[in-house]
Amino acid sequence: METESEPYVRLATLRQLHQMVADLNTARSLAETLQVVVDGVVNGLGFEMAAVNLVHNDGDLVVAAVSGDPDATSVLTGAVGSRESWERLLAVGEQWGELRFLPHDHGWASGDVPLWSRTGAPSADPDAWHPHDCLFAPMYSSGGELLGVISVDRPRGGRRPGPWSREALQMYAFQASIAITNARLRANMQRALVRLEREQQALRASEESFRQAFEFAPSGMAITELGGDQNGKLLKANDALCRLLDRSAASLRRYAFADLVHPDDLGVLLRTSAEGGRAELRLARRDGSYVWVSLRNSVVADATDGPRALLTHVEDIEERKRRELQLAHRASHDSLTGLPNAAELRSRLAGRLCDRPQTAVAGPGGPPGPDTHNGYEHPYSYAPDCFPSLLEHHVHVVSPDTLPGGGTQGEKGVAVLFCDLDGFKAINDRYGHHVGDAVLVEVARRLTAAVRDGDTVARLGGDEFVVLADGLGREDAEDLGVRLRSAIAPPIRVEGRTVRVGASFGVSWAGCGMTADEVLQSADQRMYAEKRSRSRSHRRVG
Repeated sequence: METESEPYVRLATLRQLHQMVADLNTARSLAETLQVVVDGVVNGLGFEMAAVNLVHNDGDLVVAAVSGDPDATSVLTGAVGSRESWERLLAVGEQWGELRFLPHDHGWASGDVPLWSRTGAPSADPDAWHPHDCLFAPMYSSGGELLGVISVDRPRGGRRPGPWSREALQMYAFQASIAITNARLRANMQRALVRLEREQQALRASEESFRQAFEFAPSGMAITELGGDQNGKLLKANDALCRLLDRSAASLRRYAFADLVHPDDLGVLLRTSAEGGRAELRLARRDGSYVWVSLRNSVVADATDGPRALLTHVEDIEERKRRELQLAHRASHDSLTGLPNAAELRSRLAGRLCDRPQTAVAGPGGPPGPDTHNGYEHPYSYAPDCFPSLLEHHVHVVSPDTLPGGGTQGEKGVAVLFCDLDGFKAINDRYGHHVGDAVLVEVARRLTAAVRDGDTVARLGGDEFVVLADGLGREDAEDLGVRLRSAIAPPIRVEGRTVRVGASFGVSWAGCGMTADEVLQSADQRMYAEKRSRSRSHRRVG
């Protein structure tokens, strides 16, 4: 069972992974990329040592970068292991997803694979990391070719990594393989550009070399018009880009990237510079769907006429974006019902509030009336300390409880309905947690179906739910509570049996100057007041 703090740990890990991937993308050379890879494992993933064994041109693997241990760096750097020994070692390892774990007590032989063994007495804890344990993260190209292997040693804390740490290492190895492939591609393209500039007498040969590098690049490449009336128009696209967008090269020449980019990402594209510019955005495929890509620009210059075209590298990052969204969803949503969890609810509620209470004050003529400040007309005169928020275009949220007349004149606000199920504990105790979980899932579905689009239904934990609904008056909130209670009331069929639960609701109102916790606590207290006031005979039980 997940602990309450685990989603926050996962979100922190997601942020760390995001920063590590950003660092990978800033490396300027293959050697710098490899060092960033191992430094990221040590500094971000919690291992004390890491090494990258890179596949050489002859097929063998050479230790190209080491981090975390100066002694290991001096001994391992440049050491070579045969491809045969590496493949045998990866084949006998325990499969942890894409990772391979070789425990010290399995009697495997490393052959000529360069490894680093620590000294010291092993722990008696069966989950402790043994000095001779080995963990490897293979890296593959998009075509399935082995690029290299990240080897790690001794997780911080001295224990074998758990599922979350393994998944983080596996995801990082995937991103590292993309970064290494990109670094090699950049090196090839830079060499081609240097040849174009320096070898004027061998221009045709240089252009052929560039053409081959462009056409056979494993990821998408495009040449676009730079400047003039046709600025941005695609002049040429390689096979990889055509496959990625499911369009022919001829059809792509009718477009500019601005015609293909998702409308929400057009600003990102326009802000991307021609020289060395990078952007992550969505491009349209032929069927109307969108794919996430990473764009990187380089100017193709002519020695006499200056810049003449723009070379754009287009890398498919759909899988990485999907994983990022999955991790973010896990961190902000309840794993059982799929509803927003307590942290996400507080975030959404806090996003509607500021720390300045909006205090209505009586004007010189009596009760509050319309007031205008810098052309902004609002229904009441406010204390001066509220004006900064108004000037920042913040829509001030007011609790109807704080308005003149106690909020009885049809004012609307942000309603928070705290829901606690009646009779759920009896169902859980009688039929077991699996039946209780099924009831919670069905209640979550009914609550979601009963609210408006844009309203939030969240699960705080146990049998407690919260509905966040904006733009409601008092009667609206009371009607919503009745509607939600009626939605929950019908019998629920679980495993051939029928159970019933009821619900107690407490309604509170959010207002600027309140914290999210204060709003939720107020709604919780009103819910318990309602629960105490209702007769037990009127409660729905299972």
